[in-house]
Amino acid sequence: MDLSGTIAPKSDQLDAVDLIPGPRTFTITKVSEGNDEQPVNIMFAEFPRPWRPGKSMRRVLVACWGSDAATYVGRRVTLYCDPDVRFGGQAVGGTRISHLSHLKKRKQVPLLIAKGRSAIFVVEPLAETTEGRPAEQVDWDAELANAAGDVAALKALYKRAGQLEPNNHALGERIAKAGKDAAAAASTPDDGEPNDYLPNDPDLTAP
Repeated sequence: MDLSGTIAPKSDQLDAVDLIPGPRTFTITKVSEGNDEQPVNIMFAEFPRPWRPGKSMRRVLVACWGSDAATYVGRRVTLYCDPDVRFGGQAVGGTRISHLSHLKKRKQVPLLIAKGRSAIFVVEPLAETTEGRPAEQVDWDAELANAAGDVAALKALYKRAGQLEPNNHALGERIAKAGKDAAAAASTPDDGEPNDYLPNDPDLTAP
């Protein structure tokens, strides 16, 4: 049973707590005006409620994509929950951008983090195919099921997940555990042969 659906907040927008299970990549379908407090509504194909980015993330979007919101439709953004975001002096968590499509290289954006203090916010380019189309959407549960028990297939799946969803650490851990379990099940303790799939196998632990 997947509990992620049971912890969704009762809210009219995408909140940081929606991203507690892990980062998610969304495709933008519409950008519209909001109200004075939350002036921008961004709708996604993969989520029913709008994302209303705060001023810092709006600055990131403008720095990376320009100020014409009409060009954002069809582009993709990876969001994650940053537990260190502060409000009123308290760490309350917030939604942050980790990757954006339509970037040729890493983008560094200066942001104000407190009165009189600034810091560099880094955005990574989101992987796309050589034709410029969005990278494939993968059913990771199905892929894991298909690779179950096959050490080589799980190693390849781990590398693929790292390329397509580099910030999805929970997914990487799931695949790594499946690979180690498969290797343990396949090994014979008394066969006198070393196990070539140890916990520190670089194929499963490389960043």
